[in-house]
Amino acid sequence: MDINALIPKIDSLLNTTFEAIDTWFEKEEALRQYKPASGGWIINQILEHIALTNHYLLILIEKGTRKALQNAAKTDLREALTSHVFHAEKLNEIGIHQSFGWVRPAHMEPTGGKLPGEVRIMLKTQLAQCLGFLSEMPNGEGVLHSTTMTVNGLGKINVYEYLFFLGQHGQRHLTQMEKVAAEFNLSK
Repeated sequence: MDINALIPKIDSLLNTTFEAIDTWFEKEEALRQYKPASGGWIINQILEHIALTNHYLLILIEKGTRKALQNAAKTDLREALTSHVFHAEKLNEIGIHQSFGWVRPAHMEPTGGKLPGEVRIMLKTQLAQCLGFLSEMPNGEGVLHSTTMTVNGLGKINVYEYLFFLGQHGQRHLTQMEKVAAEFNLSK
């Protein structure tokens, strides 16, 4: 995918995803506290998990952005962009709820230690961070640094792909929350 199309696509995914996630904080408390029959997470836990995961992804994204920008000073960016391949198929799978098996690290498990209002503020701050990193790399610099992502066997992905991953992770859990809401509505 051409970098001039990719950057706006990531921007749009992030904005759309975070806006949709934010609407869940306005849902009635009974829905956000509803425990699915499967024993899965309640919506408040899902929201907390999204914020926790974003926190750890943003640590990698920040480091990656710094390294990519350092690499831009000593690398031919145009040449790097000619060989850039965006791993769309594998990254799009991240956005599909239950599309692959994954055991998440314990530090990404929701604890209930944060109130929904705190989680909401965290998510708003995280969106601003994502968009800030994206704006720091407007010419394709994000392709100049890659690190390994083990989720779904992605392997080495660059900073733009990490940002896309973060957005797709949010999409995955939007679907999960919709499933919880559908079950809640049927249980009334």
